[in-house]
Amino acid sequence: MNILTQLGMRIRYLRKQKGLSQLDLSLEAEVNKNYISDLERGRRNPSILLLEKICKALDIDLATLFKGIQSFE
Repeated sequence: MNILTQLGMRIRYLRKQKGLSQLDLSLEAEVNKNYISDLERGRRNPSILLLEKICKALDIDLATLFKGIQSFE
């Protein structure tokens, strides 16, 4: 599984843990809902600035976001 897919799965997991919909997260992070959807599917390569916005919206730090994600490529 590639790193973008793992990241997307991690974002989806954390979003659901917080009880947020994709729309809720997109509004909090000030990003388009379709972008969140693509991100969770591993179809986007987000910038660190966007990941920072997502972390703020999820009330987590970057280390928590990347916990358990490994690159095997």
